[in-house]
Amino acid sequence: MGCFVSTPTDTGGNRRRPGNIGEVSVFIPGFRIPKPLDFSKSLGDHLSKNLLERLTALRTRIVVMAGMKHQQLHEQGGRLPPNMVCWGSTLADLLQALEDYLPVLLGLVKDGSQLQHKVQFVWVNQEDDAEETTMSNAWYEVLSVLHLMAMLLLSQANLLLLPRTSSDGYQPKVSEESRRASIDIFLKAAGYLDCAVKHVLPQLSSELRRNLPVDLAEGVLRALCLQALGQGDKEDKVTGSLYCLSQRNRDMIMIRSEMQYLN
Repeated sequence: MGCFVSTPTDTGGNRRRPGNIGEVSVFIPGFRIPKPLDFSKSLGDHLSKNLLERLTALRTRIVVMAGMKHQQLHEQGGRLPPNMVCWGSTLADLLQALEDYLPVLLGLVKDGSQLQHKVQFVWVNQEDDAEETTMSNAWYEVLSVLHLMAMLLLSQANLLLLPRTSSDGYQPKVSEESRRASIDIFLKAAGYLDCAVKHVLPQLSSELRRNLPVDLAEGVLRALCLQALGQGDKEDKVTGSLYCLSQRNRDMIMIRSEMQYLN
C-alpha cells in the first residue's frame, strides 16, 4: 500500500508556476530532486550494515549532486551556466550516480518484498519547493529515479542541439556529430520513460497513482516518451544517418532499457 503526503493540499494536486527555462532546443520539465534520508532508521533491523551504508551513501551522493545542480541553475536565474562543458559533465555525473543507485534500490522491491513499504521517500520539484511529495513505497522511489534519469538525458540532448559558433565564423549551428549523438540519447530517455509506464506505475495502487505529482502522471510520462522518440526521428532524418528508427528498433532500445534493471 504505502502512505503518502503531498503538498500543497489545498489545490487538489501539486501546483506549478512558470520559471525561466533558459536556452531550449528540447522541452524539459522541471527536475524533481530527492531530499535526504537515513535508511538505517527504517531498515536497520532488516538489512546488513554494509548494504544499509551502501544504500545511504549512493542516495546521499545523488542528493548532494542534485542540490549542487539546482544551486547552479538558481545562481544563473534558471539559464544554463556559461561553461557548457562543465555543465555537461555535471549532468553525466549525476546520471551515473542514479545508474549506480537504481540496481541496489530494486532490491527493496524484489519479489514483492515487504521492505518496499518501510521507508518514506521524499522528492521535491526544484522549480517550486512547496511541491513536495512523500510516499512510503519504494516503487515511488524507482519511478522518481527513472524520471530524473530521463530528464537528465533530455538535458544532455538539449546541450548537444544548442547552436554553437562555428570555427569558420559563420552563423552558429548544430554539428552533424552532435545531432547523431542526440539520437541515442533520445532513445535511451524514451526507454526509461516507457519502462516507468509499463513496469513501475502498475506496481502502485490506484490511490497512490492518483496522488502522484503531475510530472509522474501516466499521461505526462507517455507524452514525454513520444516527444523523445519524435525528436530522435527528427534528428535521424536531418542527418540522414543509418540508425533507421523503425518501430522494431525503437522497441529493442526500450526492451534493453527495461531488461537492464527490472529483470
